Amino acid sequence: MGLLDWFGKGKGEAPVSKSARDVARYARLVESKLSQDYDRQDAIEQLGKLGTAASCEALLKRFNWSMDPSITDQDEKESAARGIIAAGKVALEPLRAYCKRAESLTWPLKILKEIVEPAHYVEELLAALDQFDTEYLRNPEPKIQLLGALSEHPTEDVRVALLPFVQDVSEPVRYAAVVAVLAIDNAASAEALVAGIEHEESLRVKNRVASGLAEKGWPVPLELREACADSLPPGFRLVGEFVRANS
Repeated sequence: MGLLDWFGKGKGEAPVSKSARDVARYARLVESKLSQDYDRQDAIEQLGKLGTAASCEALLKRFNWSMDPSITDQDEKESAARGIIAAGKVALEPLRAYCKRAESLTWPLKILKEIVEPAHYVEELLAALDQFDTEYLRNPEPKIQLLGALSEHPTEDVRVALLPFVQDVSEPVRYAAVVAVLAIDNAASAEALVAGIEHEESLRVKNRVASGLAEKGWPVPLELREACADSLPPGFRLVGEFVRANS
């Protein structure tokens, strides 16, 4: 009978590997701004060498908080990002899980872009956006960041995914959605944009829709022209089927 049968282990319990214990210890250092800088930075470095899903999950904890000085904060986050990127596709599941609960997606999206091919990156963004609806969200920032990232990929799938958020409960999200839809640059989006401003209360959103339609020269669908004319903000008017800025 081995020593572990006598000390520290219950019957049938698998021993905890040294690697798992190390990851847990390093994770505690990484997730706390109260840990010593040297210890935390060493933990980030050691986790980066492991290249496992567990080590990537631990490194992602460093993006949960910020510290002063900002240079140290940036250096530590860049080091954590490098460690996750070096792990490659192994990091995907921890990244997906993290994105579902993160307060900000700035760093996860940067990392994701380095790990997957461009076409798959768009698929990952769409999958992340699909977890959100247009209802109230305490922190809309991840939604806004996803809309901005998707605006750089003008495909029909992206355009269709963006349109519902033109009528999101959150004004910042609606504005971000309008900006993203205009960036996709497809005249078929005019209908959703015009329909969105009919009951829009935000002058900022109305102005962005009106200026976008005027700049793009997209025709307003016949059935929406009357509502469009009544909903345009000051400084814009409907001339025939087009929105124009007043001279």
